[in-house]
Formats: sequence, structure tokens, C-alpha cells
Amino acid sequence: MSTSKIKSAVEEMVTPFLSDNGFELVDVEYVKEGSNFFLRVFVDKEGGIDIDECGRISEYLSDKLDENDPVTDAYFLEVSSPGAERPLKKPEDVKKAVGKQVFITTYEPIDGSKEFEGKLVDFTGEELVVEAGKKKHTLPYAKVASARLAIVF
Repeated sequence: MSTSKIKSAVEEMVTPFLSDNGFELVDVEYVKEGSNFFLRVFVDKEGGIDIDECGRISEYLSDKLDENDPVTDAYFLEVSSPGAERPLKKPEDVKKAVGKQVFITTYEPIDGSKEFEGKLVDFTGEELVVEAGKKKHTLPYAKVASARLAIVF
């Protein structure tokens, strides 16, 4: 089964449980690292998620996967928080990040760069405005390759 089909199947399995318990699915990854495969599920909730909650979700998902596993290879299941530099995968994630520090990469150069780090000052659904120092960059959302929260030291 393709990686995207595995991700979709896992999303379908876990989303009802997460929604019923006040959690949000941030991302699902199925990757090979060295000789091992990993199925990673990133979950969050308002105020953050703790290790016990990750354990509950892992147990639920493990039971569901035992019933109908879309993965044919042996793999490790990991359920965790997306961390402080949380990826912004969906438009709703980007909207919630307005006012916060972000790191954005684009598919092609905009204003001579493909990387932008600064404060996300606006998101219309079509464009993001990132303020880096005294300069503001308007980035078409369709050209954003990746976006995540950024930590400022």
C-alpha cells in the first residue's frame, strides 16, 4: 500500500477517537529510517498533550491496527506531540499561528528567497504576510512548501 493510502487509513481510524476526546490530529508519517519503518502520529490539544494521553491514543490505535492494519511491513508505532516547532499543515493551523513566529519555505523564490522566518502578521486563506525585521513578505499560500512554528532564542 502506498504511503499516502497508509496515512489516509490511519487518519480514518484515529480521527473519531481523537475528536471524541478533545484531541487534534496534526500529522501522520510513515517513514523508513535505516532498516526500520516508523508509523508516527502527531497529536495535540488546547494547552498541550502529555505522555499519558499519548499512551491512551497509542493503545487505542494499536488495537485498531491489530483489527485492520494497512501496513504490511514490520514497523514501530509512535504517538507524540508535534513539539514546539509544530508543523502548520492545514489552513486552520496557519490561521491559529497569526501573531506567532514562523518558518516558511516556498516552492520557488519570492523576493529573492525560498525561506522566510519572522512573525506571521496575517493570513487571508490565499496569502500569508510574514514580517522579518522591518520588511514584510507577502507569500501566496499555494506556493508554500512547508510551514512551522519557530522558536526564537
